[in-house]
Amino acid sequence: MTDAAESPRTHFIRQIAEADLASGTHDRIVTRFPPEPNGYLHIGHAKSIVLNFGLAESLGGICNLRFDDTNPHKENVEFVEAIQADVRWLGFDWGDRLYFASDYFEQLYGFAVELIEKGLAYVCDLSAEEMREYRGTLTEPGRDSPWRGRSVAENLDLFARMRAGEFPDGSRTLRAKIDMGSPNINLRDPVLYRIKHGVVHHQTGTAWCLYPTYDYTHPISDALEGITHSLCTLEFEDHRPLYDWVIANVSVPSRPRQIEFSRLNLEYTVMSKRRLTDLVGEGHVDGWDDPRMPTLAGLRRRGYTPAAIRVFCERIGITKSDNRVEMAMLENAIREDLDAHAPRRLAVLNPLKVVLTNYPEDRTESIELANHPKDPELGTRTLPFAREVYIDRADFEETPPKGFKRLIPGGEVRLRGAYVIRCDEVVKNADGEIVELHCWADLDTLGKNPEGRKVKGVIHWVAAEQAVAAEVRLYDRLFNVPMPGAGGSDYRADLNPESRQVLTGAMLEPNLRGVLPGERFQFEREGYFVADPDSTSERPVFNLTVGLRDTWGKSNH
Repeated sequence: MTDAAESPRTHFIRQIAEADLASGTHDRIVTRFPPEPNGYLHIGHAKSIVLNFGLAESLGGICNLRFDDTNPHKENVEFVEAIQADVRWLGFDWGDRLYFASDYFEQLYGFAVELIEKGLAYVCDLSAEEMREYRGTLTEPGRDSPWRGRSVAENLDLFARMRAGEFPDGSRTLRAKIDMGSPNINLRDPVLYRIKHGVVHHQTGTAWCLYPTYDYTHPISDALEGITHSLCTLEFEDHRPLYDWVIANVSVPSRPRQIEFSRLNLEYTVMSKRRLTDLVGEGHVDGWDDPRMPTLAGLRRRGYTPAAIRVFCERIGITKSDNRVEMAMLENAIREDLDAHAPRRLAVLNPLKVVLTNYPEDRTESIELANHPKDPELGTRTLPFAREVYIDRADFEETPPKGFKRLIPGGEVRLRGAYVIRCDEVVKNADGEIVELHCWADLDTLGKNPEGRKVKGVIHWVAAEQAVAAEVRLYDRLFNVPMPGAGGSDYRADLNPESRQVLTGAMLEPNLRGVLPGERFQFEREGYFVADPDSTSERPVFNLTVGLRDTWGKSNH
């Protein structure tokens, strides 16, 4: 794995685009990424971003960023800005092609008038509940609205008055006049416009109280921007006939083609924007950028790299088949990236003090360690070594289980890059808890093996006096089961109560003092970690990105 994404894999959409270029159907591929600014982007959006921007880029085309901002009750500028930041973070740029569906509100209104004049749209007075009743079912056709036969003149008048704000919310809609008997429910006179008073739109302010629906807005926006291939997830497949109907019946300058692909379903998380919004609003997580969230902001704070996410998106591929992707695929992508690039550091997460009784009290020496065992170009760093050091509590067992190769009473281990030590005494407090180990250091073993004996275990350490106190947050999967809420149950019941563990007494090597938020390291024998924005110059905070190996694959908790 390199800093860039893996070479683009061929798939059916790429084959269609390449064929269109070869045949001269299009001179240039133009795609778009059309998020709704009602939340933060998640890993599923990353698949669409990599597809839309990556496909256009690899074929010499362009990709627009267009916000679908037709539902202002749920949208705001925070989401607009976060989405732009996420797309840029992934490594893509839209140049000067930043658009909003609201840019086209006047044109969209004009095209609606055109449909009315052609007798293809009408103002309907049915309530939402009545409209559902008239729509029919999957096995029964719908019934015509009592207002379907209104004259063109009456419809034009009512539509203009709807725009002028004369009617309350829900009292009237503009509907396409297609076919109430169609087997495709989306063609049973779908709503094109609805009234929404009391909304301050983040782009248009209070200029409009009449808002177009997505199914009407999207095809026209595509056509106005000259989009050649409008790539959507599979839930829009049944909407494609409506997309084509809109394009065919208004005087737009081009005819884009909608193509559907399967969305990303990732194990141990939820992808529904509504559910993610609930997780934030109900306090199950600490905001949209909580490192347990599948949002790009959360993954970034967790320590994921753009390269790893792009590679993951390439590996899962583009198909028409719905499937559920194992979380291990995403974790393996970041593990591979960080293994190649993250500098190594020593960090003791659960400290236990070790006193080297034969080491001079007034002595401190420097130990040199490589920053990366596989990349000499990353150089080395020096660590202080002294009489008192910290080791991890998990590296000592007073009554060791079979096969335990770390420190035990009377046993020896090597301190990483330093000396072989032997545990001579276990010091406990009044409650019988181990508080300190007294050990003997073989001072003839720096950089070489002891004579006459073999020491198998190697453990990490930090010098006690020079160590940097830190907070370390250990993150696990947000849910306990691969498919939260399966079978219609409440997905909240599947939340993992142990998804975050905060260690406030971790001790780190002094080279980690003053790290900047976003810097990533491998804590040797522990995992990959990233400095959190909560870090200060004197007290860093680190988040666990991913362990050194997949523990879920073996234990499944």
